[in-house]
Amino acid sequence: MTLPSLKQLRYLVHLYEHRNFSRAAEACNVTQAALSSGIQELEALLRLRLVERTRRMVAFTAIGEQVVEKAREMLRVAQDLGNIGHGDGALAGVLRLGIIPTIGPFLLPRLLPKFAGSYPLLELHVREEFSAGLCTALGRGDLDCAILALPYPCAALDYDALFDDPLMLAFHADDPVGCQPTLDEAGWIDRLLLLPDGHCLRDHALSLCGRADLERQAMSASTLQTLVHLVDNRLGVTLLPEMAVQAGLLNGLHVATRALPDPDAKRRIVLAWRSGAALSTTYQRLAQAIREARR
Repeated sequence: MTLPSLKQLRYLVHLYEHRNFSRAAEACNVTQAALSSGIQELEALLRLRLVERTRRMVAFTAIGEQVVEKAREMLRVAQDLGNIGHGDGALAGVLRLGIIPTIGPFLLPRLLPKFAGSYPLLELHVREEFSAGLCTALGRGDLDCAILALPYPCAALDYDALFDDPLMLAFHADDPVGCQPTLDEAGWIDRLLLLPDGHCLRDHALSLCGRADLERQAMSASTLQTLVHLVDNRLGVTLLPEMAVQAGLLNGLHVATRALPDPDAKRRIVLAWRSGAALSTTYQRLAQAIREARR
């Protein structure tokens, strides 16, 4: 029996993700004709119609979508096999690293210059995305590892803890909440500004407050930078990661912070990777390197 080639399966997966022959061919670094021919050969080999082609769109048949999932599994296994010989923990070669937006701007400026000096053979390809997208990418094998904030429901992953990141209440410097001897939630919780859906920091904040009605009522901003400018203009208060404050997010603003009394008011920053990955030793070494770079 003639079996599908990894090249054919890779063409199929990229076409599914891009839904466009030209963009899929570019992602595979081949001509559009080569990609189209490869998929036609795969269809002939399987004796199945996988793709419906029209002038305006590319649509996958139901059986085509099933074949895509199987193709992803086979490509992941092939990738793990190729990595077995490189699983000695050395930080070298290309490593695809994901990171969430509420960590990237505050950790990477410290991390990347130190890595460039200490690990010159390591080539990091960084991708910033929400936690849900990073977990999906890890599962598909599109990323090697990712820096995430727990708690977050991301199944089938192993991880190494990097550090704890306390959440702090941020408010205008003249806000009375800064003068309270003890921090009373009644003085700020109804004025809380949040990030929009998709940010795990929003979920952490809502869980900490225990107020489901804030899901509807709270104003929001798409970035921490915008949130602190809203606070600077007396439009409310917000919760900020300590790492963002230490990185200078509040520089030049009339915004103050104070610690929250709840000892659980924090997120755990981890380096995560797919369970059973052949390069788990390398990822553990990377986690150690990140901890060292933060000192």
